[in-house]
Amino acid sequence: MNRTGKLLVAGLMLTSVTVGAQDVDKEILNWYNGKKFGMSTDAAYAKLLADKKSEPVVVAVIDSGVDIEHEDLQVSVWVNEDEIAGNGIDDDNNGYIDDINGWNFLGNADGENINAEQLEVTRQYAAMDAKYKGLSKADVSDEDMAEYENYKAYRAEVESKRSKATKSVTQYVGIVEKFKGADAELKKKFGGSYTAKDLKGVKDDPELGESATMMYGLAKAGLGVEAVEAQLQGAIDHFQGQLDHHYNPEFNARSVVGDDPSNFDDKNYGNNDVEGPDAMHGTHVAGIIAATRGNGIGNDGVADNVRIMSVRAIPDGDERDKDVALAIRYAVDNGAQIINMSFGKAVSPNKTEVIEAIKYAEEKGVLCVHAAGNSSIDIGKEPNFPSPKYPSMSKEFSNWIEVGASTRYKKAKADKKNGGFKQPGLAARFSNYNNDMVDVFAPGLEIYSTIPNNEYIAIQGTSMASPMVAGVAALLKSYYPKLTMFEIRDIIFQSVQTIDRTTPLPGDTVEVPFAELCATDGIVNVYNAVQLAEEKSAGK
Repeated sequence: MNRTGKLLVAGLMLTSVTVGAQDVDKEILNWYNGKKFGMSTDAAYAKLLADKKSEPVVVAVIDSGVDIEHEDLQVSVWVNEDEIAGNGIDDDNNGYIDDINGWNFLGNADGENINAEQLEVTRQYAAMDAKYKGLSKADVSDEDMAEYENYKAYRAEVESKRSKATKSVTQYVGIVEKFKGADAELKKKFGGSYTAKDLKGVKDDPELGESATMMYGLAKAGLGVEAVEAQLQGAIDHFQGQLDHHYNPEFNARSVVGDDPSNFDDKNYGNNDVEGPDAMHGTHVAGIIAATRGNGIGNDGVADNVRIMSVRAIPDGDERDKDVALAIRYAVDNGAQIINMSFGKAVSPNKTEVIEAIKYAEEKGVLCVHAAGNSSIDIGKEPNFPSPKYPSMSKEFSNWIEVGASTRYKKAKADKKNGGFKQPGLAARFSNYNNDMVDVFAPGLEIYSTIPNNEYIAIQGTSMASPMVAGVAALLKSYYPKLTMFEIRDIIFQSVQTIDRTTPLPGDTVEVPFAELCATDGIVNVYNAVQLAEEKSAGK
């Protein structure tokens, strides 16, 4: 049983989660592989693929890192057979020493690694500040005016975010201290511990009533002040991280790496630590694609014959265009047939280099699958990079799939008391969308998958929807190896489960046809895709 509970205390929603290999709500476990609004993966294996043989497919996961020793992933890790482990020699002459399972572009040769980084808007503000600080519009030449306007926008955003983060830290620390004070007061009154019954008896006490009311809900649930502290510490750490790293113009994480981040020819940097200091996100993504199917533990990945190549390039903060471009090229050059990219940002100063890297993958026939983003925005109107199409391009990349996030819920249920929804609609409320730039939707809410140290957790995001599609592509390539990745892309598009119903527009309450949110009008479906792949490969 999944020990997930929610408790409203003094206006705060507290959540307690315990996760283990078998400790999950059965409604959530592997729902994305099932029918209804899942991808019918299990049905495809049972009815269409049971007697077929498959070939291993290499999927590169460009992310925060992957725990390659995880119990549900270790049999599915890519091994560079042209490299000899631990000899300190670049045996395969690819520029990267001892890259046995992938490469880490966020570290140095001494084994030090970046974890937190600035956001790109902060980097751009910091880079321009020396040039424009203290200047007014009248001081700036016409030639520099566009850059100056960008500088002002970046400065305003950074300063606004820092101000809000400071207030949030102060607020949450204050709440924790208030609960601690109430707890101490009540312990003094009752000589140590106290019960909900004790608190109920003093709710009307003029001196203790406020403290008793604050602590009553916790005591009734068998929790102490530590529950509030533990829950709010995450929020405190989040906003403190914004102040210390994301929106801190003075922070320089790149000094760890020692490269010139503006020089794309300076590329032989990093190390072979493909897990890094925080591989939660990347390990979760990898598990969606490749967690061992049918072993009775954890979740079942979408594809059953995959080799995960971990390419670490995504920090806590915004990725750098240089790392992304080189990570794509590394994946292509070392045999990846599919690249999953569950990341994105609003500003891309070196987009040309990223475009060229994607085109390189396109030339080599490698499929790129990308998460559309979690800002509830129309990405045809607001930028999210990397992108299936850039302003300088006349058409989209032919090797690209842009993925939005769907849910397991047929219809949204309004929360009449508090506003909004108590149950989401079919499109996840956080998902970005566009009926041209977003190709398909795939399950991205309540996705239970692997995290480091042989653990599992259910989380959400288009970051989870993208590896669903990468997994489908890998499955198709594995069982139908004669199909090109371009043909597989078309098959995925042509075989979606078409959704002929409305759903709340992400980030809004208005209902819109699901077909308005993506180009294919539907959700990826493995069963349909395998049937179509069988037809198309029959004559090959």
